[in-house]
Amino acid sequence: MQIDVVNGGKTVSKVIGGPVSGLPDLLLAYPEVFLIYDEAVSSAIPELPSLKGSVAVDVSEEAKSMDTVLLLCRSMMEAGLSREAIVLAVGGGITTDMAGFAASIFKRGIRYATVPTTLLAMVDAAIGGKTGVNFDSYKNMLGAIRQPEFTYISSEFLRTLPERDFRSGAAELLKTFLIDNTSSNYEKAVEVLTNPSPETLQDLVFAAAAVKASIVGRDPYEKGERVKLNLGHTFAHAIEHEARLRGDDITHGEAVAMGIILSARLSNPALASRLEEDFRRAGLRTDCPYPLDALRPAMFFDKKAEGGKVRFVLLRDIGDVVTEFLSPDEI
Repeated sequence: MQIDVVNGGKTVSKVIGGPVSGLPDLLLAYPEVFLIYDEAVSSAIPELPSLKGSVAVDVSEEAKSMDTVLLLCRSMMEAGLSREAIVLAVGGGITTDMAGFAASIFKRGIRYATVPTTLLAMVDAAIGGKTGVNFDSYKNMLGAIRQPEFTYISSEFLRTLPERDFRSGAAELLKTFLIDNTSSNYEKAVEVLTNPSPETLQDLVFAAAAVKASIVGRDPYEKGERVKLNLGHTFAHAIEHEARLRGDDITHGEAVAMGIILSARLSNPALASRLEEDFRRAGLRTDCPYPLDALRPAMFFDKKAEGGKVRFVLLRDIGDVVTEFLSPDEI
């Protein structure tokens, strides 16, 4: 299966599906390959052609920093990579974000590709070219938008994914279909997530990837429609920031689930009640443990804040989202 990310009539990236064993053939066209990977999935990575070097990364929000990106750049320099090289990122969203950012600044930009190994990365983080790291506890404050050569999705990786990581990805899967509910995929996803398997998820993963690829193709630099993909994230990033300050353990996907519910309450309380029930059925936590006053500073320091107001993506109904700037009092 293949989905083209098309902008201005030109294919700028590809989303390709297949078995893990098919990955080496895709890399034959590249004279130099540099592997950046999550150690947890190292045993599943096949032998790669033209491998010039590799480095494992720490997949934690604390390690998602400029210090790590600079270490990656140093490793690429020591490997003697030319501008014809391609960086291959194999792992979840933290891995693909950092590897893509390092590739985007090394020698003013070399090619990279992603092999997402988590559900969250497959449906969201590894598609669309957003790269970056955290800064002073604020989520993805430094980064760049640079499209990968390709994103290679294999549902085989989901077999070894820890349950909590899987559920974090489920939040992003449902988010995508709340934005675009073509073929009633939101309802299908809720049912599948009550008893999921790689086989039952495969079609939904590609449907979600197609939604994001289509939006990114029309708006690669988030000047308009792509903003919709931030549904729940204004609250979510503030929740993650507060959790780090307090030393609490909340994953990105868990924060997104909470953020979607809070966003729905701003625009459609009846819908919010339905979503809470659906999300719980899908195994997601929906209650935000912090008062809104505690989240306010981080929300107004967010990239989406302008002129004393914060841009929110609001749900009028499933498949019907709008953006609106709101003041603290309105929130």
